[in-house]
Amino acid sequence: MNNRTMNEKTVLITGATGGIGRVAAHRLAEMGARVLVAGRDETKARQTVEEIRQQTGNPQVEYLLADLSEMTQVRRLAAEVQQRTDRLDVLINNAGAVFMRRQVTREGLELTFALNHMGYFLLTHLLTDLLERSAPARVVNVSSYAHRGARLNLNDLQLIRGYNGWKAYSRSKLMNLYFTYELARRLAESGVTANAVHPGFVATNFGRSNGGLLGGLFRVAQVVAITPEQGGETLVHLAASPDVEGVSGKYFEQQRLARSSEVSYDDEIALRLWDRSLEIAGLPEEHPV
Repeated sequence: MNNRTMNEKTVLITGATGGIGRVAAHRLAEMGARVLVAGRDETKARQTVEEIRQQTGNPQVEYLLADLSEMTQVRRLAAEVQQRTDRLDVLINNAGAVFMRRQVTREGLELTFALNHMGYFLLTHLLTDLLERSAPARVVNVSSYAHRGARLNLNDLQLIRGYNGWKAYSRSKLMNLYFTYELARRLAESGVTANAVHPGFVATNFGRSNGGLLGGLFRVAQVVAITPEQGGETLVHLAASPDVEGVSGKYFEQQRLARSSEVSYDDEIALRLWDRSLEIAGLPEEHPV
């Protein structure tokens, strides 16, 4: 890909003030894209945007603020995107985290479920019309190899019983796959593709803030991890490469097409999760997606 292949394209990246999201924002700005950086912390967001502008020479880098674990803020973010731009060529759902202890948001949702699944689900729904008007367009959902071995209990999506931080995280990454595959089916004739990716185990601050055993495991694992630059290139590949133009409903591990876990291809579970997520988000069943 040459450095200007994303000219006149607009990209929204969540969780873009650090790690692979920031790397992807930088690379896509280098390629000429207008990049909307979504993050929670205004200081970090402003600094990220200023540095990317300076280093790439691309003035079309902006930030938007939202805590994507809160549905009201997801709605506000979607509305602001629609106010700022009349097109959206790529949506990268990247914001996510793992939490050692069970926490509940102000809206009453378990935090891992709210951020890692409902944030993706609601933001994509609210921006689908804009994506369709911009077609061909792409949705890239950051999942994880951690989905392997996970199973969903549709009667306890938020782990009210027997919460475990890693279990909650791995289940949320499985939900990302169910969401991606169902979204791809529903958008099949729209010109909008939807794919999921495991970017590799990346050396970032992800998971370290938990402390205890889980935080310690993440710190030890950094020794064999790939760099954020390597992980970010995977997002850039799914967002911009002509090699995946028209490819939809697939799972990639780093930049290679892969097969996700067998349970992730269960269409019935995907549909039931979709319907339950609509209820939780307060979206009508007849919503266009």
